Amino acid sequence: MLRLCAASLVALTAALPALAQDVIDSEQESFTVSVVAEGLEYPWSIAFLPSGEMLVSEREGRLRVVTTEGGLREAPIAGIPDDLLVERQGGLLDIALAPDFADSRHVYFTYAAGEVEANRTTLARGRLNEGLTALEGVETLFAVNLDTAAGFHFAGRMLFNDDGTMLLTVGDGGRTLDQAQNVENHLGTVIRLNLDGSIPADNPAIEGAAAGIYSYGHRNPQGIARNPDTGSVWANEHGPRGGDELNIIEAGNNYGWPTVSYGINYNGSLLTDERERDEFTGPLWYWVPSIAPSGMAFYEGEQFAAWQNDLFVSALAGYKLQRLEMDGDRVISTEDLLEDRGERYRDVRVGPDGSLYLLVDDYEGTVLRLDHALTEIEEEFEE
Repeated sequence: MLRLCAASLVALTAALPALAQDVIDSEQESFTVSVVAEGLEYPWSIAFLPSGEMLVSEREGRLRVVTTEGGLREAPIAGIPDDLLVERQGGLLDIALAPDFADSRHVYFTYAAGEVEANRTTLARGRLNEGLTALEGVETLFAVNLDTAAGFHFAGRMLFNDDGTMLLTVGDGGRTLDQAQNVENHLGTVIRLNLDGSIPADNPAIEGAAAGIYSYGHRNPQGIARNPDTGSVWANEHGPRGGDELNIIEAGNNYGWPTVSYGINYNGSLLTDERERDEFTGPLWYWVPSIAPSGMAFYEGEQFAAWQNDLFVSALAGYKLQRLEMDGDRVISTEDLLEDRGERYRDVRVGPDGSLYLLVDDYEGTVLRLDHALTEIEEEFEE
């Protein structure tokens, strides 16, 4: 059956409750928007279990289950570490299933650890029990080696590599932005680790660098994904007032923050008069004014043929989902989606059913699902 057949979607789409739905016509696709879960407090990240349920992290420190039977399960998953700090932008952040989850049942997660005056981005993992009620044997795998005294710019997104390693984004701490050029600490970097938290022997040799640093000179990278067409790793990062960036992450490279930037300070004063410099790797794309990019995902699925390999970026200050049409590692056009809803979007993921899933960043946050809507011609074909 062709991908146009709505009946071909996997059980997750059919089973999750759709509380509200609209049809939207975009430049290349028509789609519906459904609410599949409500009552989440500042949801941050989403992961899909093989059994059909979803895990959703809440910044306030809870890991929740969205079931195939009835939406959001009331009781959170136990086992989140006691040293988690909920402070401004900090709390429970990204979640991801281990590549070997079917055997290990390992769930990786990042969070802000410590106290208000001394906190750091931390990576941990635990085994999810069969009842989906607890993470067991939780262990810390990595912690940033310099504490900050503000609840800003934790980053904390993860990406697994095919070589048995993983990448972790780390923010500059906000008020410690100059540390992004100091490789003796982990602030403002992308870290490369083995899945047990050890340091790969083939990490780039950066003189004087703290263990694990793969690239540096970043501000607050909150999205990371692999381009399925080229294999390159893309990361977005928040600029200051203007100057959000999309970068291809390469071993050992310095991305220039805060020496170079397309943005200015929040008070309107000049941050730097340099936009680029030969020794720094510049962005492939940047946003002025800022959209505050958060999660992002390249589309691979059976529902949206016209969107194959396009990059989707969820935006906070931009109140939209932005589609970037791709040609290899080149952005050739952009399209803004869902602007009329007036919602802040924290994460976007492609589900196993080919749907796009969005997290609405709010005190009463929701999980949204975007599904392909049949056109009149497609409906005739189905008949």
